[in-house]
Amino acid sequence: MKKNKIFIALMLMLGIAYLASSCEPETYSLGKLPDKSEIKFEISQDFSVDPGGNTVNMTNLTDGVTLTWDYGTGRSSKKEETVKYAFKGDYTIKITAVTAGGLVELDPVTVTVTDDNLNYVNDPLWNLLSGGVGNSKTWLLDLDADGVSKYFAGPMYFYGTDNGWLEGGDEGCYGDDCWNWSPDWNGNEWIAAQGDYGTMTFSLDGGPFLTTNHLMMPGYGEESGTYFLDVDAKTLSTTDATILHTNENDACVDNWGSMKLFSITENTLQLGVLRKDSCDGAAILVFNFISKDYNDNWVPENVPDPTPDIDLNGGTVDDLLSTTTTTTKTWYLSPDSPFDWTDLNGTLLNGWQTAADYEAAGWPGYTSADQSTVINNKITFSNDGTVTTIDSNGTEMSGTYTTDQSTNIISFEGITPYFPIGESWATVGTTSENQWKIVKTATAGSVVTDIWFGKRDESGKDEYMVFHFVLDSGDTDPDAEIKSILTSNTWVLDSNRTYDVATSYGALQGPTIYSDFATWAWNPLPGEQYAAGDVGVDYGDMTFNADGTMVVNQWADTGSMVQLTGNWSVTDGELTITAEMLHPWSATHEVNGSLVGDNYVADWTAIRTFKIETGALLLQANRDPAGSGEDAFWITWVFVPKS
Repeated sequence: MKKNKIFIALMLMLGIAYLASSCEPETYSLGKLPDKSEIKFEISQDFSVDPGGNTVNMTNLTDGVTLTWDYGTGRSSKKEETVKYAFKGDYTIKITAVTAGGLVELDPVTVTVTDDNLNYVNDPLWNLLSGGVGNSKTWLLDLDADGVSKYFAGPMYFYGTDNGWLEGGDEGCYGDDCWNWSPDWNGNEWIAAQGDYGTMTFSLDGGPFLTTNHLMMPGYGEESGTYFLDVDAKTLSTTDATILHTNENDACVDNWGSMKLFSITENTLQLGVLRKDSCDGAAILVFNFISKDYNDNWVPENVPDPTPDIDLNGGTVDDLLSTTTTTTKTWYLSPDSPFDWTDLNGTLLNGWQTAADYEAAGWPGYTSADQSTVINNKITFSNDGTVTTIDSNGTEMSGTYTTDQSTNIISFEGITPYFPIGESWATVGTTSENQWKIVKTATAGSVVTDIWFGKRDESGKDEYMVFHFVLDSGDTDPDAEIKSILTSNTWVLDSNRTYDVATSYGALQGPTIYSDFATWAWNPLPGEQYAAGDVGVDYGDMTFNADGTMVVNQWADTGSMVQLTGNWSVTDGELTITAEMLHPWSATHEVNGSLVGDNYVADWTAIRTFKIETGALLLQANRDPAGSGEDAFWITWVFVPKS
């Protein structure tokens, strides 16, 4: 084997001086600083491996001294190190000796590589990282100035110290300390400051060169160095250039030049560095990168805006606008807080609640002097799909509207709602598609009294300008809560006795109550009394629609279901119906062809309301003396929501 050897050899002479005295404290000093001629090492090229001398062996031959080899494509402090240069050229190896007396800079050694051996970098991982021999590839941390991560959930993940290359081991685990947390940056902004972190470029054009531009960390600035990718160990080392990373973790990593390769594809790269134990415990901080090409060609997914969770009081958007309690509703622009902005989930961004709040902010241009005119801006929705507006100047418009129940979007035709907001520069308007979205509501009791109509920003911001409208007091209904309860469910007889309320005079239980509601109560179960019905019989259901119609599916004694339809209304808490109330057919029976019985009810529409509450209707029908042969008596039937 032919070797070109360079020897620098002298014995290292180290002296340690000390002074000991029983009366005086010990003193210490550095040892003698050796001359560079006293330090012995060997650098040789192995031409049997590479005819061009690409393989270089470095050996420290001096005991008690540590040599640091800076060989141009990396650094090492190993006693024996082998470097394989892929590219021809002159390489100067700088050598620093760490001795008991201090550092000694040795004479550099230059080796000449006469031929390329691209096998050392001709690997899929090298190609993915650098673009291949003769090329370069630029990478960006996956978080931009707009706070967008274009591939990963965020710019940085957390792993255990025994995690590594994710395609190997036990799903990326190579020991006992294996775990992972991959947080979304949104909601965990403390991980990294929002911004443009710059670029890092890995090159194989003439050598393994790395250049970085740390825009978020001026202390690093622009760097130029080298790198080495160990495709077997799945590690990456850099010299004189540092990968892009976050300032928040800069002081928590002792060696930014030593990394684990976690994953790499044509478009993505994950590099992990060891966080020291003093920073919330040892862990691998994995930085997520995307290629510049991926970044430049990235197109956001067409993800629909979220639909904020608004209180519709059990109804629909149409009910909310016009028909929860009436067929028409009028809404006026709030004089206290007529406009604001929200995020896409309906959270107010400024939270103005009074005119004084706007005045304190200054820039909205809205003042208390505007309140008396703003309240005159009104919009009226009707359940036939028509809409009218009148603004504070007296200008009237009319048109039609439709709603999308899945998105809470209102679309207008033949009208573009527009209102001035006093002397403010702000005005109420719609989007370019002539739409609003309901992004927020407020209730008083069971009545929705406030709506924030949102105008989606079309300049690129993920927000709405919202307009706060209040239900006109003339449209409020004292029976709104009862009507809401009636329309929120389909009702059935409480044959399974889910309603059970204790009182001082006895229990009130479904499905049937006989009581004076003062001194006594009797609650027969199905099969115990005709009015309670038979055991195991489904007598049908009863539905109250928001438009004032009702449907009763009544099981008849003929063994068939009969559908009855009619109308309903509530006035001062009293329910009125035109279709027969659902009831057990056994509450009446025939004798000589006539419907008679001790519980005979002559008119099942002439009912009386005892109680209507969430989860229960207690409705009464009058026992007819002529048909029953008994005194008149208001029997109570209990209805519960159909499951």
